[in-house]
Amino acid sequence: MRRTLDTLYRLSGYISACFLAAICFTVAAQVALNLIDKLASWITGAAIGLTIPSYSDFTGFFLAAASFLALAYTIREGGHIRVTLILQALSQRVRRIFEFWSAGLAAAISIYMTVYTARLVHDSYKFGDVSSGIIAVPIWIPQSTTAIGLAILSIALIDTLYGLLRGQPAPYEGKGENLLAQTELTPTDEQHTAKPGVE
Repeated sequence: MRRTLDTLYRLSGYISACFLAAICFTVAAQVALNLIDKLASWITGAAIGLTIPSYSDFTGFFLAAASFLALAYTIREGGHIRVTLILQALSQRVRRIFEFWSAGLAAAISIYMTVYTARLVHDSYKFGDVSSGIIAVPIWIPQSTTAIGLAILSIALIDTLYGLLRGQPAPYEGKGENLLAQTELTPTDEQHTAKPGVE
C-alpha cells in the first residue's frame, strides 16, 4: 500500500511537470510564430496571421492542471511553505498535536474542495459548458484535472494524518529545512585555504 501511494504521488508530480513543459512549448511556439509574422510584415508589408488557436486558453488550462496535480507530491516532499517558528519552541508532544491538528484541518478543507469541484465538473458536463475561445473546449475536461489533483491531495493528507496517528513523523518533517540548507552559500575552497604568513 505504501508503495502504491508513493507511486501515485510521484506520478501526479510527473504529470504536473509535463503540463509545465506543455506551457513552455506552447508559449515558445506562439512567440516563434509572432516573430515569423513580424518578419513577413517587414518583407511583404502584410502579416501572415500565424497563431495557435486559443493558445492563451490552453496555457491557462495547463497551468491549472500543473498547479493542482503538483499539490500532493509537493506536500509529501516538504515543498510547501510551512511556518515553523512556533513549532520549534514547542515540546515534541505539543508539536505533534499541532501537526495532527493542521493535517486534519487541511484534509477536511481538501475533501470539501474535492467534493465541490467534482460537483462543478458534473454540472459542466451535464449542461455542456464550453470555453469561449476559438476552440470550444468542453470545460469539464480542464476542470477534471483540478478535481483529480484535489482528490490526490486529500489522499496524501489522510495518509499523513494516519501516519501521525500511528506515531510516525510527518513525511515532510525536516525536508524543507534540508532543502534550505542545501541552497545556502558555502565558502569557496579559496576561503578555506589559509594564506601563508610573512616571516
